[in-house]
Amino acid sequence: MFEATHPFAFFDYFRVPYDVTGPAGDPRLGMVTAIRSGQTLYWLRSNAGRYRTGRYRIGDFTIACQLATGAPLVEGSGWRQSESILDDRGNEVAAVWRDDDGNVFLPFDPAEVMTFLWSERYTTVGSAGAKRLLRKGMVQGYYAVRPLLPRPLQLRMRRTFAKHQNTPSFPAWPIEHCLHLFYEWLLDTATQLAGEPVPWIDFWPDGRSWAMVLTHDVETAAGRDEMELLRGPERERGYRSSWNFVAERYEVTDETVARVTADGCEVGVHGLRHDGRDVASRRMLDQRLPAMRKHADRWGAVGFRSPATQRDWALMPTMGFDYDSSYTDTDPYEPQPGGCCTYLPFINGDQVELPITLPQDHTLFEILQHDDGELWVGKAREIRDRHGMVLVLAHPDYAHDDRLLGAWNQLLDEFANDATVWQALPREVSAWWRDRDASRLSMGPDGWALEGPAEGRGRVRHALLADQGA
Repeated sequence: MFEATHPFAFFDYFRVPYDVTGPAGDPRLGMVTAIRSGQTLYWLRSNAGRYRTGRYRIGDFTIACQLATGAPLVEGSGWRQSESILDDRGNEVAAVWRDDDGNVFLPFDPAEVMTFLWSERYTTVGSAGAKRLLRKGMVQGYYAVRPLLPRPLQLRMRRTFAKHQNTPSFPAWPIEHCLHLFYEWLLDTATQLAGEPVPWIDFWPDGRSWAMVLTHDVETAAGRDEMELLRGPERERGYRSSWNFVAERYEVTDETVARVTADGCEVGVHGLRHDGRDVASRRMLDQRLPAMRKHADRWGAVGFRSPATQRDWALMPTMGFDYDSSYTDTDPYEPQPGGCCTYLPFINGDQVELPITLPQDHTLFEILQHDDGELWVGKAREIRDRHGMVLVLAHPDYAHDDRLLGAWNQLLDEFANDATVWQALPREVSAWWRDRDASRLSMGPDGWALEGPAEGRGRVRHALLADQGA
């Protein structure tokens, strides 16, 4: 359906069929051409040696990337600005260009937009970078003294900070749609180029339209002993969940692990000691990783979540876990604020990332003092309607709070009988995402068909032309 001079990360993510033919023309540019129409999308490759880096808006969505200003770097006439690109002050700094033949020029690399947001690199740009470094130092200092602070004082400090901090405009909280709006815009652009519906591999298997994943971080021995407070309501409604244990903070017996897995659930690793130091540096991780891997192997754990969701884009995929779940989609209240701006899985290196996509229980009920689960349910409905992944984190350590228990039951009740949801364990989502990523679409006698490990479970979807409906 398409031919490209270079790999096109957006098509790779959606599994849109295309062939890479090799470089041609200006080495600064990538090109993807619709075979049927001959129309071409040009994009500025991320290694083109340019220009200004920042956060920008196209219409109603935000992107973050390096951006070229000025006229398109493409030969020919008839080019005109079609969509303005604005900086954070609302000034036009660049544009998407289109010509009379239907060709399109993007003054940025879509792959870079995706990785800038997934990796939270946007938090390092300009004044945001200075604020990030300052907050990182404050967090490290807090974790150094936290063992000396009474629990009530810890909570008062975090509530006071949350009350007085300025909630950033980006990523929006409690939900940020920018990356998904960007995906829709690019898919629409691709259908315009092709002049026909563009096929891609659906996000979820077995005809399900969205996913729901229940996870728990067990922070203390008390939480370990109170797991049934959350597990009981799940079991009654037919749900399964994952339970992440801290390796060396309390005892986790083989019997505990066996009981969890026999209940149809999963065990993961929640750091070494829950002291906020596991991914503080490459050196610290190298010191701690052997012990964490030892416990992971003993427990049969393939997933990791960092305490306090501390994370490092370069370090996480080096830990040897099949998946990580330390990123949030958006969260200004965590010790490491920010978010990957998506409610879908993605791949970082050789590791599947499963972002937390509902606000944490501790944030809602301990810090922000919510009384019920309306925010959970409302956001989950919104993610469901956009075919995303609802991944929720709740702690048995806080399950004696009637607000949390009530909200947990409210969330479980809302979707217990939803036939459209894939209620999966994290390891199952990770395995499916790898199968999907390793599969492709090919044209057969009956149209586009799926080939590869996702064949039999996956389905083909089509992005339609605007006049054909959504």
